Amino acid sequence: MKAAAANSLWLAGCLPDYVRFRRAVKRVEAEQRAMLKRIVAHNAETDFGRRHGFASIQSARDYRRRVPLREFDDFHEWTKRIEAGAWNQLTREPVRLLEPTSGTGSSGTKLIPYTRGLAREFQAAIRPWIASLLLNDPELLGGPAYWSVSPATNASTKRSRGGIPIGFDDDTAYVGGWQQRLVAASLAAPPAVREISDIELFRYVTLLFLVRSRDLRLISVWNPTFLSLLIERLPEWGDELARDLERGTMRGGAGDRLPDVVRSSLRADAARAREVRAALRENPAAPMHRALWPHLRCISCWADANAAAAAARLAALFPHARLQPKGLIATEGFVSLPIASRESGTHEGAALAVRSHFLEFIPLRAAGELDCAKPCLAHELEIGARYSVALTTGGGLYRYRLNDTIEITGRWHECPIVKFVGRHAHVADWFGEKLSEAHVASALQRALAARGVFPAFAMLACEAQSAAPAYVLYVDAAEPDGTLEAAAGIVEEKLRENFHYDHARRLGQLHAVRFARVAHGAEVYLDTKVRKGQRAGDVKPLALDAGTGWAATFSRGA
Repeated sequence: MKAAAANSLWLAGCLPDYVRFRRAVKRVEAEQRAMLKRIVAHNAETDFGRRHGFASIQSARDYRRRVPLREFDDFHEWTKRIEAGAWNQLTREPVRLLEPTSGTGSSGTKLIPYTRGLAREFQAAIRPWIASLLLNDPELLGGPAYWSVSPATNASTKRSRGGIPIGFDDDTAYVGGWQQRLVAASLAAPPAVREISDIELFRYVTLLFLVRSRDLRLISVWNPTFLSLLIERLPEWGDELARDLERGTMRGGAGDRLPDVVRSSLRADAARAREVRAALRENPAAPMHRALWPHLRCISCWADANAAAAAARLAALFPHARLQPKGLIATEGFVSLPIASRESGTHEGAALAVRSHFLEFIPLRAAGELDCAKPCLAHELEIGARYSVALTTGGGLYRYRLNDTIEITGRWHECPIVKFVGRHAHVADWFGEKLSEAHVASALQRALAARGVFPAFAMLACEAQSAAPAYVLYVDAAEPDGTLEAAAGIVEEKLRENFHYDHARRLGQLHAVRFARVAHGAEVYLDTKVRKGQRAGDVKPLALDAGTGWAATFSRGA
């Protein structure tokens, strides 16, 4: 009852933004023009605004002339002063916190300034998404949800030189304001679970709270592998979980290592323990998830580009629940949001978040190069074309190149429907080969499909320091070696369409793509990234990793 009441109140709070968004999709050009005018006018007297003549900007054309496209490193002088405590640098609003995310270029970690304005922009997309979700499946209102909780990294407890907090307290903070409290009231697992830094204990405690929640209705995670790795532990941990449920205890006396809020949430539930044991006995090799969570309605996760295979495997674990692909969401901004197909049609993709930020789109030429001289606005996008996204946000990122590639799959009224294709600037370049994530993702998808390979994990990375440097297709799959070798051959063929890769091959700098069969590939990859400081929920399933040495990593992990 508590979760149902909280969900109903949350829906009521989301409805005004839902109505505004439905109005906006019918007037995209006007909505985006007003967004740019509002951001520029509000920040005209900041240091950045004065330098770039914001006061005299009257149109998108003026804006482009005065402000160049930028990467995160191009904001370095302003972000460093913000970290030191300076005000009025990029935004008139004070920076409430700095949210860490993975860096590119010279930045190992990027700290994204987060203001009230940026929070409002996120909420302008989150609330229509939630309203659409709940209105189109009212049974979701009736029980608790699990929202992705990531174990804390060291950065989440720090402050910048100027005393600005680094990182949100928990992942529900994006919801914002009083609605955040409603979300917390409907959660199956307390947000404080994220304070558990031991990844194995974190997984066990998370699964314990999920198993305890018979009435679970919604699961929202980022990486589909994050959830499937939890579920795959059910056969191994089932007896322990049932025993802890029955007694209200924690495995091996680990209760003393839990945050107080989590420890106090443990309680005995003998009836639920009996249900769990019965479900696990029914088919111990593949637990009956319908029996464990009979009311589960929806799983929300990444499902585009290289996450597609992992999402399909996750959907197969929960045949009674609908899998909803997430839109394109980054720490820096909200690009697209899922809208129920009965509203937006049957197009594959998500609706552009036209009320969140001012958006520009850099066309991709046939060769995969960006045409930065001719950026398009939202109302100018062509169905079937591909673009790289640039954001202007209330957090002070102006014409910021997100480097995510999208494809336009349709329109809902005037609003483009977009699908994430891959990372354009995620490039591996050991010998001048310049392989991009988007190209590799396409090559892997085509090669694996052509040979009928359905892997639990697949990734390409270079073994640059070996005696015979080559890109290796690391694959966790049951198919015979000959099939995987043939798939690697197709990948090689597709990569040689790239002039720079083909040149490195002809010079003998690189050898042909080979495959390596790995065990528990997704788990090893996820744990490796977490140990290097990324949040588990943020680790993206990439087709291409720009690092080297993965052969040794997967060997140790197995």
